[in-house]
Amino acid sequence: MPEWAAFAGLTGLVLTAFLALARASQSTLTDRTTVVRPLDHRDPGVGESTETVPLEPLRESLTPGLLLVNVALTQGLFGAVVLGGVFYFTIPLAALGIPANPLAGRPVPLALGVALGVALWLGNELGTLAADAGGIEYDESLRDLLAPDTLRGWLVLLVAVLPLIAGVEELVFRAAFVGALSVGFGASPWGLAVVSSVAFALGHGAQGPAGIALTGLLGLALAAAFVLTESLLVVVVAHYLVNALELTVHEGLGVPKLS
Repeated sequence: MPEWAAFAGLTGLVLTAFLALARASQSTLTDRTTVVRPLDHRDPGVGESTETVPLEPLRESLTPGLLLVNVALTQGLFGAVVLGGVFYFTIPLAALGIPANPLAGRPVPLALGVALGVALWLGNELGTLAADAGGIEYDESLRDLLAPDTLRGWLVLLVAVLPLIAGVEELVFRAAFVGALSVGFGASPWGLAVVSSVAFALGHGAQGPAGIALTGLLGLALAAAFVLTESLLVVVVAHYLVNALELTVHEGLGVPKLS
């Protein structure tokens, strides 16, 4: 018999740890990329003043390779804990959007995931353009840090790290929080979708105010897709494509943002 309450507690702990780690990472990036110093060009007679200036690029001490390893390890740990809870507390895989035969009928959810992923990426591009026009900060430093310097690095990123990120985040924020909790407690999946999207947005605070807002909308769209399709595969594929296109188009191919 499924132990829904225990699994809900585990999911809450993982979400809390996820958000705490994201907050710590955000503080580290902020502290190591900017510094406040006195203004040397202030007018005579004007009191002490300061300005914020960039430090040396963080790549000198934190290479893309090290960052990718760190991301893979932490995401892998979160995913392993949740999956362990699924089997230990005997949670039905169907509640997570995983069919009894995962290999059956894959073309349809794959196609839906691809279509959704491309659409969400285009929407994200337009959202970034609107944020720029409104003067709302969108911090792209983390994206720059994740971009590898070598072909092998890009292969590792696209074949291993980004699929892991998409799989774990969808497992935690959509499958476990929305799917399992709605089935186990009879709660509205739409209400859970809103809560999970807020948490998802807060977990991406390093991207600035615009990034938080856009990530929240992205999370809500993915949660809606999960509720409507009842398929974890659809949202994992879509999530992966959003991240992969964002990195390859702008960092790999050097295509500038819309302006």
